[in-house]
Amino acid sequence: MINLLFGVILLGSSYYVSAEKQTYIVHMSHHHIPPSFNQDHTHWFDSSLKSVSPSAEMIYTYQNVIHGFSTRLTAQEAESLETLPGIISVLPELKYELHTTRTPEFLGLDQKSNLFPQSDGESDVVIGVLDTGVWPESKSFDDTGMGPVPSAWNGACEAGTNFTVSNCNRKLIGARFFAKGYEATLGPIDETKESRSPRDDDGHGTHTSTTTGGSVVAGANLLGYAPGSARGMASRARIAVYKVCWIGGCFSSDILAAMEKAITDNVNVLSLSLGGGTADYYRDSVAIGAFAAMEKGILVSCSAGNAGPTSYSLSNVSPWITTVGAGTLDRDFPAYVSLGNGRNYSGVSLYKGPTLPDKMLPFVYAGNASNSTSGALCMPGSLLPDKVKGKIVLCDRGVNARVQKGSVVKEAGGVGMVLTNTAANGEELVADAHLLPATTVGQKEGDEIRKYVISDSAPTAGILFQGTKLGIQPSPVVASFSSRGPNTITPEILKPDIIAPGVNILAGWSGAVGPTGLPDDTRRVEFNIISGTSMSCPHVSGLAALLKAARPEWSPAAIRSALMTTAYTAYKNGKMIEDLATGKPSTPFDHGAGHVDPVSAVNPGLVYDLTADDYFDFLCALNYTPAQIQVVTKRNTTCDTTKSYSISNLNYPSFAVVVSSDSTGKTGGSTVVKHTRTLTNVGPASTYKVTTFSDSKGVQMSVVPNTLTFSKVNEKQSYTVTFTVGDMAAGSNAFGRIEWSDGKYVVGSPVAVSW
Repeated sequence: MINLLFGVILLGSSYYVSAEKQTYIVHMSHHHIPPSFNQDHTHWFDSSLKSVSPSAEMIYTYQNVIHGFSTRLTAQEAESLETLPGIISVLPELKYELHTTRTPEFLGLDQKSNLFPQSDGESDVVIGVLDTGVWPESKSFDDTGMGPVPSAWNGACEAGTNFTVSNCNRKLIGARFFAKGYEATLGPIDETKESRSPRDDDGHGTHTSTTTGGSVVAGANLLGYAPGSARGMASRARIAVYKVCWIGGCFSSDILAAMEKAITDNVNVLSLSLGGGTADYYRDSVAIGAFAAMEKGILVSCSAGNAGPTSYSLSNVSPWITTVGAGTLDRDFPAYVSLGNGRNYSGVSLYKGPTLPDKMLPFVYAGNASNSTSGALCMPGSLLPDKVKGKIVLCDRGVNARVQKGSVVKEAGGVGMVLTNTAANGEELVADAHLLPATTVGQKEGDEIRKYVISDSAPTAGILFQGTKLGIQPSPVVASFSSRGPNTITPEILKPDIIAPGVNILAGWSGAVGPTGLPDDTRRVEFNIISGTSMSCPHVSGLAALLKAARPEWSPAAIRSALMTTAYTAYKNGKMIEDLATGKPSTPFDHGAGHVDPVSAVNPGLVYDLTADDYFDFLCALNYTPAQIQVVTKRNTTCDTTKSYSISNLNYPSFAVVVSSDSTGKTGGSTVVKHTRTLTNVGPASTYKVTTFSDSKGVQMSVVPNTLTFSKVNEKQSYTVTFTVGDMAAGSNAFGRIEWSDGKYVVGSPVAVSW
């Protein structure tokens, strides 16, 4: 199974190099095709390729996301190809990894009927999901009551292993799979392990697609946990699935091919719960494909990554992508640990099955029941059966999957497990459907439990499962695993954009695999509860679909702006949203503009809009070469040498100010930075006044003008913010907020200042 950790761990991008050949993505200039080819671009591609490698074959050709093809070449052949006329760049393929029903009510969508009146509009919106495929038999794809497939839809249902055209319906209107790039690198797909078709043998793709647009399913639950109705964010929208991820990962040649098809299929929203570390935009296939989608009016929503709480850990940071971090819900699954010394500790679990005897049982620390130096981690084969048989075992979290540790304990004869977080995960509690009675506790509780089990001469313990609890406060809090800013590629663009529910999320699941994904898990479930920014991303994709239905004239940037400027950063009691990693208030580097609030987003008052031309100017401001810009934009135009380009003037709904320092690390007195923005009125005529807030006396903000009057819809008004920033030590950060309000609408933007 694809490696799930909080949904799935984000690994850094990695280049795949075989001894001889590897896959390259070849970008060609559409405008430089020689006349002799009579506009036959495929013939031109093939002729260019054969001139350096007569035996080479094209894996895919691309016309929309990029202009070019993918192929297998030696490093020397790739260098030769790059020297040919019309070739812009030849880049090695990147490998991407997945970032692995209470949510609608938590987001206020149970009130949505009067806010999103155009239900017919919602059913015309198509959400494309790039993932591990789909389990079409899931009740979440029931098309009862849905009208004909939208007339603009150009997609298809592709047959393959265990999948036929009839598996699609008026809900699941498209299903394709892309394996040529994967197979070119790793060889033919082993069809005894996974289906060479759109069918999902992993679960992740079914979970994300049903989260974003699943139909309403009454009586949904996982093993009795989280009972209720499950439904996607845009439950009347159509879903199209593009399978690009396989057991060995997700390869960029396949991802580009899927995005190419999604664009011509006419999706309205693209959801990608995957990433590959960070790379310059002209090297990042997802960023390049997303630019082409954005030009066609498609909003692209991506997961921020699961590498938090480390700073600079974000993925998918290009400004034309909506980057989504993860927060918690107000729901928990408590399971308590009782110790022989009378102490009780709170943990979480989704275990369902025979419970432990109603008495205290012998308790042992895995580190003392193993001959391995890493025995405390409960790695496969590391526990000594004679030391754990009949006992509850305390295991440390880390390295191998949480659920696998329980399987290891069970195999060695243990009867239960207490899994303790270490410093890397702190107090973050992610619930799992363990194969034996087990619970997960935070680091502080775990340290106390470990101290007891090591020091007591005859330690005992018990575990009590409490089911599902609602109304947990505070909520949301930023998940520890959610990747954090600053943005490593362009620190002047604040990322993530927003957070959404991503912890312990209930959604549809594959019938090919148990809820843990372990080979020895023979249970089969219709729904599963997993965590990750993989789960928060499809929430925002579905909400974007709702907004697209309600406001079909809005651009992707306007939709993102509405979600960002109406997001909330404080609880109803006025306190800031907490960061689970620290227990302290979170910052814009953790939560971006805040937690998504779709009820407010449908009527934001004003939006910050952006066009492809604005992003072109942004790339010019980065001092990209003409070839690098052409790779991203496919435009045969160059930056205007008479024009002054500035990253700070990109009309983004947030503000990131980077104060440069000299070689000594000093900033040398105060720095003045100006940012210009333009607001577009999407509400009634009104006058807005600005307020600013800074958490540091070292940051002063002045806004000119401080009042904006709008007399009609789509009217635009501009303003300039002058940041006067004092001297601070390198590595310092300060945060603030700029809000425009007319008394009814509040249009908020986060501010981050970095020294």
